Amino acid sequence: MVETIFGKPHLCPHRMAFTLDNWLRRLIQDPRSIMGPYLKPGHTAVDLGCGPGFFTVDMARMVEPQGTVIAVDMQPKMLEYVARKARRKGVAHRVRLHCSSEDRIGLDAAADFVLAFYVVHETADPPAFLSEILSFMNPGGRLLLVEPRFHVTREAFKRLEALVQAVGFSVEDCPRGKGGRSLLLTPRPD
Repeated sequence: MVETIFGKPHLCPHRMAFTLDNWLRRLIQDPRSIMGPYLKPGHTAVDLGCGPGFFTVDMARMVEPQGTVIAVDMQPKMLEYVARKARRKGVAHRVRLHCSSEDRIGLDAAADFVLAFYVVHETADPPAFLSEILSFMNPGGRLLLVEPRFHVTREAFKRLEALVQAVGFSVEDCPRGKGGRSLLLTPRPD
């Protein structure tokens, strides 16, 4: 396993999905408050490392009626949770599931908004991961990157901020109240 700016990457196993999607978390991290200022009707949005779909369903409701949400995870079991939840909540027609590999997202999209919530510290190669995100974003699109304070130190997050700029993002904001250390990023014009 490779060391990254965060130490050794780890992946939350699908068996722990219940810890990622519950009413208590919703009280602490309200998806609409977190993404509301950035996600609009008609957007193509990507939920990277979507897990069991905590953010995915709210994203699908926010992009209605013509928008799409692409739920991306490398664990097929997590995507099964998302599919069931999206059907139950009546938004399955707006949710596309995509299974990534460990070393590549592999997404063909033109994203207006990308959410990377508590996911970059879990990747084996953050520079490649961030570069790939940049490759499928629309000009003027936004990436909301949020990392947990309990896994990502202030120093590691400063290194991450330098990294996102090195791969081609501009820092638009460091929004507060998003549930962790946060950056709002846009593709830097060439």
